[in-house]
Amino acid sequence: MEWFVDDGYALSRLVFQRVLAAVYLVAFLTAVRQFRALIGERGMLPVPRYLRGVPFRRAPGVFQLRYSDRLFANCARTGVVLSAALLAGAADDIPLALAMAWWAVLWALYLSIVNVGQVWYGFGWESLLLETGFLAVFLGNDRTAPPVLVLLLLRWLLFRVEFGAGMIKMRGDPCWRDLSCLRYHHETQPMPGPLSRFFHLLPAPLHRVEVAANHVAQLVLPFLLFTPQPVASVAAGLIVVTQLWLVLSGNFAWLNWLTIALALSAVDGSLVGAPARAAPGPPVWYVVVVVAVTVLVVVRSYRPARNLLSREQRMNTSWDPLHLVNSYGAFGTVSRVRREVVIEGTAEPVVGPDTVWREYGFRGKPTDPYRGPRQFAPYHLRLDWLMWFAALSPGYARSWFGPLVERLLAGDRDTLRLLGVNPFPDAPPVFVRARIWRYRYTTRAERRATGAVWYRDGEREFWPPTRLGR
Repeated sequence: MEWFVDDGYALSRLVFQRVLAAVYLVAFLTAVRQFRALIGERGMLPVPRYLRGVPFRRAPGVFQLRYSDRLFANCARTGVVLSAALLAGAADDIPLALAMAWWAVLWALYLSIVNVGQVWYGFGWESLLLETGFLAVFLGNDRTAPPVLVLLLLRWLLFRVEFGAGMIKMRGDPCWRDLSCLRYHHETQPMPGPLSRFFHLLPAPLHRVEVAANHVAQLVLPFLLFTPQPVASVAAGLIVVTQLWLVLSGNFAWLNWLTIALALSAVDGSLVGAPARAAPGPPVWYVVVVVAVTVLVVVRSYRPARNLLSREQRMNTSWDPLHLVNSYGAFGTVSRVRREVVIEGTAEPVVGPDTVWREYGFRGKPTDPYRGPRQFAPYHLRLDWLMWFAALSPGYARSWFGPLVERLLAGDRDTLRLLGVNPFPDAPPVFVRARIWRYRYTTRAERRATGAVWYRDGEREFWPPTRLGR
């Protein structure tokens, strides 16, 4: 067996590493900008309180040794700097061991953040970034040719991402099987993008084509990744196209960009004219490490592989606290109706039928009917995403919604920075409440007549009027 390959895969590795470094950069920047309000010492779900009941073996990371907001900020900022340097190519031609250590530090820093992030970091793309980042440690740099075993492990990861998502759909909502899910999904997805309304208003036959193409991308193409070239490269290229379609139609943080990076690692660059080059032979210690990591991943793949075949398939599940080999999937169920939690406040000292309530605006999730969705991905608006889950069921918000209301009543600056519109710029409100509204996209005629992007109806109370001290 040829353990290392040259030629086009050196280009594939380079592109993969650049995209991964960019995703790391966005992930650490998101942590820097949002952590104080979410998990800081005075946040909604403080890390120190969480760690008092969680041993190191369940949540390994640097914050088990000591936590402070300053330490967290410094770790996240270090991640930003290291990621930016990798994006600029700083690790391309340094000693191999040093390059591997560089990628390992990034992985360890982000693992430390995810393992104290609680519900705010409970998304599948957190585990996907960690698993991808772990494999990247062993991919090498220009000092050696790309190792075949690690390239295959990256394809195995991409296979689980795509095939896991495909199987959870086929086993889940009937609308995936009758090809009707995208009649609803573009409107009801967690965070629509600028073009989501356009996609929603496409004719029904085109929605059926979208769903059918999705099934091909997730249930057929993953198997072709393990076929000889150029078939594997064509399959990977088609996966990239489907992911770019998802980028255009919604905001899914860095999920799509990580999937694109994984697909690009399977492309043979010589097929697009990458020049052949001879890389130095790998040192013996590196070969040993690559083989050992491959054995580890294969062994740890047992439960995720069994999960793919299970009728009770679980999606977005980490099987160990290091997030080494995970299970993935998305949208096994598609909502037919969009509901939003709208938070309001009032400066009036007594609440009554005539009380004037003013709405807080969010950066990404719909609130103002006249404000269209914007593009934020790959940046991740964590509060906005959790607000979508809260509208599905109050149980998703049980741990953090009360603390959010308290911080709005106190006028907490870090919390207000997470929002798009603060209707009380001079002094915090006396009361805060929340209501459930039903949203739908306006038709083309309604948009021309009113200028509104959304039509909404009030439905029910979500959180009663609350003031500080009560």
